[in-house]
Amino acid sequence: MIIVAEEDMRREEATPHGKIGMSTAFRMTADIPNRTMEFRKRILHSGSAIGTHPIDHDEVYYVVSGEGEVHSNDQTSFLGAGMMAYLYSGDTVGIRQIGETPLELIISYPLANLVFD
Repeated sequence: MIIVAEEDMRREEATPHGKIGMSTAFRMTADIPNRTMEFRKRILHSGSAIGTHPIDHDEVYYVVSGEGEVHSNDQTSFLGAGMMAYLYSGDTVGIRQIGETPLELIISYPLANLVFD
């Protein structure tokens, strides 16, 4: 078992996939050896976005707080606290902060295509 404290992973940085504004990133699993999944928290500051990009794995965006618009291929949908978007491998995806408060997200995806029995 490995325990990771959120504050130990905190980084202020431009958003991924286009540097559309600033964010607070928590790459929770970055230092875990032999891991098979990624688990991140990211706070998109006002007007920020994770730019659209193709994914080669299924991915989940879960909203902890705030509001956003998630994009997947030709679709755009609202996401608010307690909502998630399940995004499919092969899609082109992204998300942007909207509203008054920062958009706090949990993002998770497998690092390799895994087969389960």
